[in-house]
Amino acid sequence: MAAAMLMAVGCKGKQQPVEKSEIQQKVDEYAEFELKSDLVAGLSANEKELVKIFIQISEIMDEIYWDQYFGNENRKALDAISDPAIRAFANIQYGAWDRLDSEKPFVPGYGERPKGANFYPTDMTEEEYAALEDPLKESQYSVIRRDQNGKLYVMPYHEAWKEQLAKVDALLEKAIALADNAGLKKYLEARREAFKTDDYFQSDMVWMDMKDSKLDFVVGPIENYDDALHGLKCSQEAYVLIKDEQWSNDLSKFAAMLPEMQKLLPCDEKYKKEVPGTDCDINVYDVVYYGGDCNAGSKTIAINLPNDERVQLAKGSRRLQLKNAMRAKFDNIMIPIAKLMVCDEQVDSVTFNAFFGNTCYHEVAHGLGIKNTVTGRGPCRQALGAQYSAWEEAKADVCGLFLTEQLIERGEITNTTVAQNYITFIAGILRSVRFGATEAHGVANIMCYNFFEKAGAFSRNAQGKYVINVEKARAAAREWASIIIAMEGEGDMAAAKAYSDKNGKISADLQQDLDAIRDANIPRDIVYKQGASVLGL
Repeated sequence: MAAAMLMAVGCKGKQQPVEKSEIQQKVDEYAEFELKSDLVAGLSANEKELVKIFIQISEIMDEIYWDQYFGNENRKALDAISDPAIRAFANIQYGAWDRLDSEKPFVPGYGERPKGANFYPTDMTEEEYAALEDPLKESQYSVIRRDQNGKLYVMPYHEAWKEQLAKVDALLEKAIALADNAGLKKYLEARREAFKTDDYFQSDMVWMDMKDSKLDFVVGPIENYDDALHGLKCSQEAYVLIKDEQWSNDLSKFAAMLPEMQKLLPCDEKYKKEVPGTDCDINVYDVVYYGGDCNAGSKTIAINLPNDERVQLAKGSRRLQLKNAMRAKFDNIMIPIAKLMVCDEQVDSVTFNAFFGNTCYHEVAHGLGIKNTVTGRGPCRQALGAQYSAWEEAKADVCGLFLTEQLIERGEITNTTVAQNYITFIAGILRSVRFGATEAHGVANIMCYNFFEKAGAFSRNAQGKYVINVEKARAAAREWASIIIAMEGEGDMAAAKAYSDKNGKISADLQQDLDAIRDANIPRDIVYKQGASVLGL
């Protein structure tokens, strides 16, 4: 690794180089960004109060997430670490493992991350788990613990974090009283009940009907990426959102096109017989607070929820594009990478509109394809287990790219071109593979990169810069989409793992490119300065 240097003043007034520690360099790979929004000024007094309450709830979700992922006792131990860089990096990563570097431990005294995070005892054997007779053990909203005699037992979330959720309940009561929008009020009431019962289905259904609220609050146990043991347990998180109504109106027409988009997918007909719901929306927001899982390591720039297949089949899903966060990553990361790695003739084709479109249709594509296997193995998520997340992200990447191309050619999208979208997509892979080989999005992008490279979608010129062959990239997108959808539709976990193990690795040439990006001091991701005071509330 190239040594990063600072200049210090020596005893005779001369500047002397001071080498940064490796951990400080890792901290510096996250560009600080103030999470503000011009949209705050247009909120009513009640809405501003709601934002402040939502932030308070998000802080509690953050506290619970620390316990879910790292454990409260481990978190307390971080305070005793003397190196401020290690403490700072641990706060970014929510623990002792670098999420963007294959979860390698960086805090002294910590080894490999427990696959089950803190959802299960770290010393639990598979035999013990199999012998545990409790139907709640496979709930997405329960943890496994040991009693005083060392015997395993199951505890639902609402009991495991009873004290914290009591505070959430009181805050939600205040928020419900303040909410003027009928849809938002109904959602908050339903979510309040869900926190008490660990049954989120009804609140997800109500959230799907919340169409005209200026504020949104995505909160609760949502993603299961952290449970690499069984792919079950969901992590607490929260996003506080303000709708950009002008940008949202421009995208609203695409929701009704989902069944038609499903038919266009380049795969065998048997994998696209399910009809996606159209009672969904695609909207644009500024995010003004991240809490818990979504704030750990790399930051989310778009949301596609709910994850519950029952809700998706009944009503579809909502796609929320986080425009201010997206712009922060594009300006601070994408453009510097493009200038360094994309050939001079194509670098101007890396545009924000293409980046926005690719990200937007990544989320649309999550709702397309197949949700239940054709082989009788049940839902794809269940059949593929811990493999599902990476394959689902790969599907969303490439199918989103394919759909964007179709909409451009039909004249539905007019602010970008097919060439710009493919060139921006490949430049974007160089950003995303830096997420590491253990994070689902990172594995998905590595598999995609390797597939596109073998297909001749890009090459390197004499200067080592990428030259994208748009036509070969278009062909590769279709072939890769067909492979991914079939993998999900068949639900063969062993086949999915074998392919990922073989093709989800960073090659020597790609590593050389990533080293060049690192040595150019281009940020890997964003770290937020956020809160009510940052928003002026």
